[in-house]
Amino acid sequence: MQKANDAAEDERGTVSGLHLAGRPAEAPLRPVGPEAADDTTHDRHQAILEAAKQVGSLLKRQGHHFALAGSAAVYAHGGSGRLRHDADFCVRREDADAVAATLKEAGLTVVEPPEDWLWKARCLGQDIDLLFELAHEPVTSEMLGRAVELPVDSVHMPVLAATDLVWSLLASFSEHHCDFGAVLPIARALREKVDWERVREECADAPMPEAFLYLLERLRVIAPARGWP
Repeated sequence: MQKANDAAEDERGTVSGLHLAGRPAEAPLRPVGPEAADDTTHDRHQAILEAAKQVGSLLKRQGHHFALAGSAAVYAHGGSGRLRHDADFCVRREDADAVAATLKEAGLTVVEPPEDWLWKARCLGQDIDLLFELAHEPVTSEMLGRAVELPVDSVHMPVLAATDLVWSLLASFSEHHCDFGAVLPIARALREKVDWERVREECADAPMPEAFLYLLERLRVIAPARGWP
């Protein structure tokens, strides 16, 4: 998750029951030319989706409490754009050992990086982040309880609620990490699903989120707190 990695700079085989096939030896050669970049992006997008589906299916089957997060969650909510980095899953810290055991039993590699707010795994050659915190706040049962069941490509799984997803992006803004351009299209795409008053309340008067909310108002993406003139 690129956002998670940026925030960190701020401060801090086979899956059971699923066949994880590698690229066939007879796969066609990749194109060379202007179309090559787009094809590579498409392949990466689909690879991340496939990894998210595999992990989500496995966690569902074992009864774990979780929610898809990050760019894959934006995609599940109807946002556009290609997935380019990894797949993120929110889990409670107290469930980390059980979740990791499930993934390890399925043949996935799970590692504990120096950061204490996530663990990492690999599935189908793609990075998987298991997040215990969002925007420096712990993942809670209440947050996971607000998750909505959505199709991720062809697999239904719990997906972080749009309000929690957008809040986590805004609350992570700081003087060192403040990419309005990356979050603006997400806010546009998900605006009808977001409780903006709750986002305002939970971001309080933090200057960077407040500036972004003001930008959304000026662009008429959302109504001002006092309503439209």
